Amino acid sequence: MKLLKNIAVAAVSLVALGSCTDLDETLYDKVGSDNYYNTKMDVIRATFRPFEHAFWSIGSRHVLNELTADQLITPTRDGWWYDGGKWERLHYHTWTVDDFGEAQTEWNGCFQGIMQCNLVIEDLSRFTPERFGFTDAEFNNLKAQCRALRAWFYLRLLDAFRNVPLVTTYSDKPSTPQVEPEKVFKFIEEELIDCTKLLVKKEALGTNAQLQGQWTQAAAASLLVRLYLNAEVYIGEDHYSDCAKVAEDILAGVYGAYQLADRWDAAFDWDNDKCDEVIFGFPGAKGYSHWHYDGDTYAWTVPAKAAVFFDDNKSGVGHNTKYAASPSYDLDGNLYEYELGMPVQNFRKYPGDYRMTCYRNLGNSRREGLFLYGYCEYTDKTTGTTKRLKAPEVDYELYLRDAVGTFHSLAPDKWPANKTSVLRTGDHNSGWHFVKYPFYDDADENQLESDYTEIRLPEIIYSLAECKMRAGDRNGAATLLNSVRRRNYPAENLDDVLYSPEGAVRFDENEMLAEWGREFFAESRRRIDLIRFGKFNTGRWWDKTPDSDNHTAIFPLTRTILDANPILQQNPGYGR
Repeated sequence: MKLLKNIAVAAVSLVALGSCTDLDETLYDKVGSDNYYNTKMDVIRATFRPFEHAFWSIGSRHVLNELTADQLITPTRDGWWYDGGKWERLHYHTWTVDDFGEAQTEWNGCFQGIMQCNLVIEDLSRFTPERFGFTDAEFNNLKAQCRALRAWFYLRLLDAFRNVPLVTTYSDKPSTPQVEPEKVFKFIEEELIDCTKLLVKKEALGTNAQLQGQWTQAAAASLLVRLYLNAEVYIGEDHYSDCAKVAEDILAGVYGAYQLADRWDAAFDWDNDKCDEVIFGFPGAKGYSHWHYDGDTYAWTVPAKAAVFFDDNKSGVGHNTKYAASPSYDLDGNLYEYELGMPVQNFRKYPGDYRMTCYRNLGNSRREGLFLYGYCEYTDKTTGTTKRLKAPEVDYELYLRDAVGTFHSLAPDKWPANKTSVLRTGDHNSGWHFVKYPFYDDADENQLESDYTEIRLPEIIYSLAECKMRAGDRNGAATLLNSVRRRNYPAENLDDVLYSPEGAVRFDENEMLAEWGREFFAESRRRIDLIRFGKFNTGRWWDKTPDSDNHTAIFPLTRTILDANPILQQNPGYGR
């Protein structure tokens, strides 16, 4: 596993930390043998080693939660991206126990991370703080780091598989049986509640960089918000009041000082380690780990030859066209009438949205826009002429459309004769692309410097808004959402785009789900939002009809997993 850059943070930055403890770096590093623990820094390195694995593991979750849902697609493009039908099976919810891809990677990756955490927790439990010059509070904070990370892994397993073994010691046998979801839920809940008392509290705005990459009180509390918001899905119990209470405490500063950024993209930009909107993030840097700039996450959200457009050939990212927005238009140019999907139209619904600006780099490590669409023009560095991106292997200029079909060199105002629009009939023009984390050019010193934002303040605001909506306080919910939404539009448009009573837009349950989709577009969560609103298995969106039942709300244990542990029981609806 790659060594992550040395991040300038105080790994045990508590108020009580004295000058004798000089810690200005957190290292996600490799842990050696049993006699590794000789110095204070050895303990810190060991504590944060599982965090590098955790950062690496985000890819499988992203695929499972986005390509099974209504906003992102991976269409076949002139023969590219069929891959034995694996992306179709995710889109159509027809995966089986023999699909050894992301579901198996998610299971294995989470349990590997859990065992790494268990090992560190057990190791630290054998030592006294005094042996290494820690105070009790500092040492408890370090142990709580791995406990919170372990809870994060278990929350992912509960979400994806529901019925999983509960392994809390490194010596637990590989043949550990599954437990009821309620037991896993309770374990996560108790661990996180305890961690909020042991972890560092971010005491002031402007101090995020000192804590980036560490679990804090607010970060652990935010995981409680996630757990409680989805409790009815996970264990059949309503915990919306618990969710609202924790969310209110976070927003009131009980767990630390945070505030919304004034730009929608600040939480994803190169200096997001200083962004007070970010509650927890995995540090990344060029030349070190940057797993969010990987193919399973955000590197492959653009045309295959996009390196000449961004002028970032030296970045080593390797762009590709895996992800695109699900289309809004059929092949006669008519707007679909689906309630779900159509994310571009969902953004387009409210005029002036800054995110709808076509993506471009502005220079000086700044960007504008979220989506890539139309012609992607760039200046040829050799000839100085303006050129347009082309498709790979097939010679036609790209004109990215909010539709899926075989367009090739058709003019922008023309539509193909073949009106079949399904996953298998796409080309490299099909679907708007997007750039969540910026692709700065090779001359920009902040290229690939963005950290990966796992939790940000709008998630807490939106969770509280949903709880208020479900409790009947729609005005309260709307006001919370507006507090975030107003940064996305010009001041002169606010009357027309904000929810009532502050604006003219009617707020209801459908709008709540739609707004989750706008604010958290492509942020690895759409599947669970659809499930929570009862839409994942019953909804219709582009090239997707309702499922015959809801067994695909959780994933199967693949055959390889079952063979490795014969006492495991398959999830309902799947064969062994």
